[in-house]
Amino acid sequence: MEIELIEIRDFLAARPPFDRLPDAQLNSLPRSIQVRYLRRGRDFPPTDVDGSFLYVVRSGAIACHALDGRLTGKLAEGELYTDACQLVTLGPRGRAHAEEDSLLYLLPCDTIKRLGETHPDFGAYLSDSLRQRLRQAVADTRNEDGSVLASLTLPIAQLPARDAVRIGPDDSIRSAAQRMTAQRLSSALVMDQERLLGVLTDRDIRHRCVAEGLDPNAPVARIMTPDPTTITPQTLIIDAINLMSRLQIHHLPVLANGQPVGMVTATDLTRYQSGNSAYLVADIAKAESLARLAEISAQLPDLQRQLAGSGASAQQIGDAICAITDALTRRLIALAEADLGPAPIAYAWLAGGSQARREQTSHSDQDNALLLSDAYDPASHDGYFSALARQVSDGLDACGFVYCPGNAMATNPDWCQPLSGWRRHFDRWIDRPEPKALMLASIFFDLRVVHGDRALFSDLQSHVLPRSRDNRIFIAHLAANALTHRPPLGFFRTFVLVHDGEHDDTLDLKHRGIVPITDIARLLALSAGIGAVNTRERLIACRDAGALGREMADNLLDAHEFIALLRIRHQAAQIRRGIPADNFVPPGDLSELERDYLKDTFKVIRGMQELLETRYQTGRLR
Repeated sequence: MEIELIEIRDFLAARPPFDRLPDAQLNSLPRSIQVRYLRRGRDFPPTDVDGSFLYVVRSGAIACHALDGRLTGKLAEGELYTDACQLVTLGPRGRAHAEEDSLLYLLPCDTIKRLGETHPDFGAYLSDSLRQRLRQAVADTRNEDGSVLASLTLPIAQLPARDAVRIGPDDSIRSAAQRMTAQRLSSALVMDQERLLGVLTDRDIRHRCVAEGLDPNAPVARIMTPDPTTITPQTLIIDAINLMSRLQIHHLPVLANGQPVGMVTATDLTRYQSGNSAYLVADIAKAESLARLAEISAQLPDLQRQLAGSGASAQQIGDAICAITDALTRRLIALAEADLGPAPIAYAWLAGGSQARREQTSHSDQDNALLLSDAYDPASHDGYFSALARQVSDGLDACGFVYCPGNAMATNPDWCQPLSGWRRHFDRWIDRPEPKALMLASIFFDLRVVHGDRALFSDLQSHVLPRSRDNRIFIAHLAANALTHRPPLGFFRTFVLVHDGEHDDTLDLKHRGIVPITDIARLLALSAGIGAVNTRERLIACRDAGALGREMADNLLDAHEFIALLRIRHQAAQIRRGIPADNFVPPGDLSELERDYLKDTFKVIRGMQELLETRYQTGRLR
């Protein structure tokens, strides 16, 4: 091969998607290529080219402008322009020109199409939508590592089949217990012919019958758990584990086509895989001391490391970690109440931030609050709830969840308030959206009940959601705040790296990648009066409600998943090396393909931010 062709071949071979082609194709490809020199200032694509081509920038720079003349980006060395082949929608729109003297490689679209048909990986990269590119990015990241915990992403149907005792609602508690004992099962399905009415467990018999002195000849319907949470044979094992952990339940009926086909218990899952969140949650529930809770919590980084290699999604990993954080919180509250006595009035312990959104990684800082009944009397109740908040927050700190640097904790009297006090807080933030109020919105507009009276929180939400939805000034300021964290992508699609001394030459995946999507999801949900707090659930709810276009919603979902997975995998590698986990990833730790996918995700975020800037005219607020 001539030396010029070898140079072209080697240049392409080092860059996606050409690095997905076999050597034989790479060796023959340069003979199909035209080389074109474009002087500075000339239009791009060249107007005198005959035919349709994919363009590769070998050197120089191409400036891309929107129809209104606004600079939208630049193509630099190794970048592709694919619009002429009508393969993808990632190329520039409007008009473009050579900002520098530029050397271009032109590949005929017919050649590109044939390569895509014969080499699926190549074709997948040059797919017809950004959505497919992002989905491929997520798939590549999730499938990169192998682990014994990969079995967690198998469906429940892979577990050894276990039938369940079936009883009627009018059967006696005694006869149900006898049948369960005979079959050595801890639960039974309560059926009305083929319809599932409820579940009866050993715990129900102990607590609702024996402990209450109820006649064992009473009907099962008196003590069963009605309308139980169910799963299907296709439910992933990790999702079943997370569901049990989050809802604090130990039995899940399995329904196929609406008909019960068996029962999965916490014991089944623990026996199948002892190193999971359900196992740790069970240990937490039995812990009698803070020292034991801290010992269990110390296993969290290793759990995250294992899950990162299991093929689990970022959401599944977040669910698992938060199930444990919630269990630790509830156990600390129980230990505190054992010391202090029962609470004098109704209350709810609320989690904020990433724990509330179920997007936590191991041992982040704590964000929490106390919501008290309006029966609250400062003179009578301050001492109790101050002591409760201090004991729980100190316990979380001892378990590795350090105190919030901004003091957004229940130990702060501002965040330990009766319902009326919290209403005043939110009214003030919504009516006067000052910078501090918008900062607090990122914590306190993402709240979730971990323990206590859920009706109190429902009352608060029913007050806050319509007020925030209907206050367009507040929403506009929230939109402006959502634009403060910009993705680190320069005009040349190069990364803008951190330069702060401690994390030089790294990408901050949290504040420049995850936080912008979290802020966008919060803004859209509040503007539509949607009560979900999990970022994924917010985006899906906004999409389904028509508050967000389907394509953009799907792209944001995949972008969030991809960045979160990169962050989790980076932290897992740090945990393996025995160093503290952080959010700062050197670009050199990523493959070229990962860097390219990451640029796609940042472009999605930037596009959505530009849309919000136009929709809410945020420039007028500055």
